[in-house]
Amino acid sequence: MAALIGSCLSLALPAHANGPHAEVIWGPFASGTEVTQTCLMCHDQQGEDFLHSAHWTWSSSQTVNGKTVQRGKKDVINNYCISAGAGNQASCSRCHAGYGWTDNQFDFADSDHIDCLVCHDTTGTYVKAGDNGGQPLAKVNLERVAQQVGMPNRDNCGACHFFGGGGDGVKHGDLDSSMSYPDKATDVHMDVDGNDMNCQQCHRTEQHQIGGHSLGVSPMGSNHISCTDCHDSAPHQKKQLNQHLASVACQTCHIPQVAKNEPTKMSWDWSTAGQDRTDVSKQFGKKTFLKKKGDFEWGKNITPEYAWYNGQAGAYQIGDKIDASTVTKLTYPLGDISDKHAKIYPFKVHRGKQIYDSKQNILLTPKTTGDDGYWHTFDWASAARLGMEQNASMQALQLSFSGSYGFAETEMWWRLNHMVSPKEHALGCMDCHGNKGRMPWQQLGYPADPMRNKAAQALRD
Repeated sequence: MAALIGSCLSLALPAHANGPHAEVIWGPFASGTEVTQTCLMCHDQQGEDFLHSAHWTWSSSQTVNGKTVQRGKKDVINNYCISAGAGNQASCSRCHAGYGWTDNQFDFADSDHIDCLVCHDTTGTYVKAGDNGGQPLAKVNLERVAQQVGMPNRDNCGACHFFGGGGDGVKHGDLDSSMSYPDKATDVHMDVDGNDMNCQQCHRTEQHQIGGHSLGVSPMGSNHISCTDCHDSAPHQKKQLNQHLASVACQTCHIPQVAKNEPTKMSWDWSTAGQDRTDVSKQFGKKTFLKKKGDFEWGKNITPEYAWYNGQAGAYQIGDKIDASTVTKLTYPLGDISDKHAKIYPFKVHRGKQIYDSKQNILLTPKTTGDDGYWHTFDWASAARLGMEQNASMQALQLSFSGSYGFAETEMWWRLNHMVSPKEHALGCMDCHGNKGRMPWQQLGYPADPMRNKAAQALRD
């Protein structure tokens, strides 16, 4: 080990990790933690920085719905796999950039648990296991991977972000495996024969703080990414198109469809889980029912839904009361036609039906994974009780399962930013303003199409 340290300190390693790591790192390594300890000999400041990043904490202090709360992946309820924090950490943390997070006792102050390799592997051979707190698969050659680390690429980011929600393209609609090596029609920015941009060229990063936030985990996030970070604020030759930018986001015209190659999940009904069926159909090659998850609907080449968005969002917080007779919005954009800071943006809206406490009228966080989880027992009452007992947020609020449950409709809004089409495939005037235009003008607050109605047009003048 002393020889390793001496060699490491005697070399002036470049800021980018494409230096001679094979000369300063050698194994064998019995665990990912041993690799991290070696990395920290030279990169201790980077380790300290990472401890304060959202990819590590999965939570941050935010103001949501007028209250200061802790919110992140470990604190939210979604309508996909419902809750990472409900005793499901051992499985869900396969996408955590760390090692060993299996319960609420995980030490977020210990930098030895950081997983450096998941973001910096360049070999394409590093794979995290699925049920042991994010440890690498035993077959991974950790020495080889550690010796060939480099700057993150699309595959590093996509290992989690392409497969969120339990599978390829399930969650976002504009992020899936086709974005690893996309053609121009799929995404003009990441086109491998064109701009070939990596994620961090837009998601600019300082001290491991990565620019950009999703509505789901950071609804009131202020670290936004904008098209005008790179593009002119009046990029069109036609003045009329530039005038649209006061009310219409760039993404609205330049992302006419998503899920271009891989289907995305559009709805998930947990209430039918547990049923024994043999006549299961498929959509786009995907099953529409699984016993442990319930019914699904899939979409491909989907047209987005549109809403005003001013850069902030509302969200359901653990413990909030619901009205089970109506749809509960888990995340949703804020803004309306009278808000001069708002623009019309495209969204994927995912609709679900999920378990709630029918006495307390709150959404529940069932334990789904492990031998005692729902996917093994098919016992909702047991899964709800265990999940509430093991959810640190529920414990902090002193909430427990009443013993009575039902299923309530929910929806989540996901803003679309990827799968930007070439300009020749952008929406034309009649795509929005024609007789069969896609814009829901009345839902947006217009009495009629503003191109055809001067009174409607004046609402944003």
